[in-house]
Amino acid sequence: MNNQYERLLQETLYTGGFRPDRTGTGTYGLFAKDLRYKLSDGFPAITTKKLYWKGVVGELIWFLSGNTNVKYLQDNNIRIWDEWADENGNLGPVYGRAWRDFGGHGFFEGVDQVADVIDGIRKDPYGRRHLVSAWNPLMLREMALPPCHFAFQFYVNRTVNDPTERLSCRVFQRSADLFLGVPFNIASYALLTHMVAAQTGYAVGELVWSGTDVHVYANHRNQVREQISRDVRPFPTLHLAERNSIFDYRLGDASLIDYNPHDAIKAEVAV
Repeated sequence: MNNQYERLLQETLYTGGFRPDRTGTGTYGLFAKDLRYKLSDGFPAITTKKLYWKGVVGELIWFLSGNTNVKYLQDNNIRIWDEWADENGNLGPVYGRAWRDFGGHGFFEGVDQVADVIDGIRKDPYGRRHLVSAWNPLMLREMALPPCHFAFQFYVNRTVNDPTERLSCRVFQRSADLFLGVPFNIASYALLTHMVAAQTGYAVGELVWSGTDVHVYANHRNQVREQISRDVRPFPTLHLAERNSIFDYRLGDASLIDYNPHDAIKAEVAV
C-alpha cells in the first residue's frame, strides 16, 4: 500500500504519547512499527512531499565508500551531515566505517561487511547470516551520532505464487524521526536493495522497515498535519545504471522515473 507511511504518521501524531528526548524538543511516539514495500510494484519514494533524492543517492554512495568525512557530500552540495561534523568535517566511526571496516583499529584489520554480505549471497543465497551491523558498542562514544538505522539483513526466496527468486531486505531502526528521517531511510534501503540485487543476479523482493522508537517531533506537528492532508500519488520506478561492483556506483547512476510528488515541506532538524 502506497499510503502506509502516511497512516503511520497519522497514528503517531494523534495517538502517540509525549516523551522528552535528548534534543530537548520532545516527541510524540509509538513503540515498534513495521512498514512493508513490494519493490517490484514501484519504488517507495514518498509522494506526499518531495523526497531529497540527490541526498539519498549521495549519502548511500558515501556510506558504501567507507568515508566518514563530509567533504564528499559538501563537494556535491549535500549538507545533511553538516550539523554533526567537527571543524575538519569528521564524524568519527559512523556508518561507512562500520559497513566497510567494522572493528578496524590500529594494527587490527576490520571486517568489510558489505563485501562479505554480497559474497555470502552469491555463494549461499539461502543462508541466514546476510546481515550488516553499524552498532559497535566499543566505538559509540567516538561517533558524532550513534547509528539510528543500526542493522540490515538480506533474504533470498521464491514462493508458490511467485517462482522468481527475489532478494528482500529488512532494516532495523532504533530511533525513527517519522517526518524528516524515515522517508529518506526507506528510499535509501530500497535503493541499496536494488543495488545488491543487481550485483548478485536476483530480482528485487520486499523492503521491510522496522522502527522501535517511532516518533514525531513536537515542532513538526503542523508540518505533519499538512502532509497527511495531501493525496497519495503512485510510486515512481527506479532506473539504475549497470556497474561491475556495488562500490562503482556514482551520483548520476540512480534516477526516478515518473516521480510526481507534492511540494517539499520544510522543518528544522533536532540536533
